[in-house]
Amino acid sequence: MAVQRIPSRTQRVTVRPAAEGLYVRRFGTERRIASIILGFLLATTAVIAWGFGFEDVAARARQLANGSFRELDFTLPKELQDLDYDGFRDIRFKPERAIWRDAKLPFELAFFHLGQHFVQPVRINEVNGESVREIRFDAAMFDYGANKIEPRKMRGLGFAGFRVHYSINTPKYKDEVLVFLGASYFRALGKGQVYGVSARALAIDTGLASGEEFPRFVEFWIERPSAQATELTLYGLLDSRRVAGAYRFVLRPGVETALEVRARLFLRENVTRLGLAPMSTMYFFGENQRSRRDDYRPEVHDSDGLSMQSGTGEWIWRPLVNPKRLLVTSFAITNVLGFGLMQRDRDFNDYQDLEARYDLRPSAWNEPRGKWGAGKVELVQIPSPDETNDNVVAYWAPDSALPLRQPFDYEYRLLWQKDPGTRPPLSWVSQTRRGRGYVRNDDGTIGFTIDFEGPALKKLPPDANVEVVATGDANCEVREAIAHRNDVTGGWRVALRIFRGDATKPAELRAYLGSRTSALSETWSYILPPD
Repeated sequence: MAVQRIPSRTQRVTVRPAAEGLYVRRFGTERRIASIILGFLLATTAVIAWGFGFEDVAARARQLANGSFRELDFTLPKELQDLDYDGFRDIRFKPERAIWRDAKLPFELAFFHLGQHFVQPVRINEVNGESVREIRFDAAMFDYGANKIEPRKMRGLGFAGFRVHYSINTPKYKDEVLVFLGASYFRALGKGQVYGVSARALAIDTGLASGEEFPRFVEFWIERPSAQATELTLYGLLDSRRVAGAYRFVLRPGVETALEVRARLFLRENVTRLGLAPMSTMYFFGENQRSRRDDYRPEVHDSDGLSMQSGTGEWIWRPLVNPKRLLVTSFAITNVLGFGLMQRDRDFNDYQDLEARYDLRPSAWNEPRGKWGAGKVELVQIPSPDETNDNVVAYWAPDSALPLRQPFDYEYRLLWQKDPGTRPPLSWVSQTRRGRGYVRNDDGTIGFTIDFEGPALKKLPPDANVEVVATGDANCEVREAIAHRNDVTGGWRVALRIFRGDATKPAELRAYLGSRTSALSETWSYILPPD
């Protein structure tokens, strides 16, 4: 087991591997030797006094960015390459081997085996006070089920990723609350939720014809929690062909699970489209876009819309779609206050899926820390023939290009929410439905029915003068916009009838409720994909 002892004084140290796998530090007369070999050692061992922390990971990221990118020289054993879906699922981590279980700590760590889509190992370390030790792969941690795999051939294999367990639903059981698995993907859960929307550390060239670059975490450091801990801190080292980065995550599980994220990026090469705080989700069909196949389920999606709060305080809601062709849209916002892929519809009757439980999928809301400046929230929607693909991506893209090999810092908080999720204080869109403009006499128009709910609408008298403000782009003519009270929900319903000039091009339209003096709702912003 590799152990790194962290000195208790402010002094740069050097490290060399010992025969037993321990790392030995030398001081004083060996400093000149240290300066020669430091660059090599930073890739695997380097710690600063006063304990391991974010700056140590950032130093490694800088070192990586200053050099050429190196692909991991690793080949997955043939036994794992040949596994099919069921065979890979038959490899299970043994719960009794969870890290910190014997110590009865509030958090536990479990691990994922390599195989199928997960073909590159990630190094995982435990930080305990003034020491860092690598958590080494051991085949005895896993039950291989019916697979014909010899554990001795798996020696030194490494892990695909890890998951964190903590009691959020019942004190007697530690639930899975956070997972890091594959490239830079991670996802979390709050109380009563099931996995849906995912997050990533970074998105590079998403949706471009040149192809997307997927940075991956190559190493993690996880702080050992105290016996009374209610949060867990971990660090990740990110690397890819054009970007290296350091990340710190502070996990606070609960009814609403929070993940505080601090990041520092270093670019090796220029990036065409850089996406910060990216999220990925699935939208197959829903109330605004009915299924093209015969499916007993009314809706199938992990998220039903993109919510945004601009720097001026405006709230915007864009319902998701499953387009026939790649669809990329953006919202120019300076100092964005928040954005997220949300699952607002929580009614089981709207899904009817007892296994997937789409009604329990979390919303993921991102709150930037500090001012992020000029940029845009970008939404990438990809055609999907079924519900097995994460076909929607959202992220923040800064307007200014990042300087090469210079640090770029940003922070944000991710909230994994159920009901109520983050939403506007006045009123919000609760559903969007689409159909023909006139059912009996098809005149080529398209009709939308949008329901708004919220406290600003509930307190209005029945005879309140509520206006609809609706606009369309050059390809969209708004022919009718009517608002009337919805006595069933206590909100207001908007009926729109629009005409799209060219069906081969997208059309955008916006609508919100207002009085003569102020807005009463968030802005509904919809895009009609090309036919």
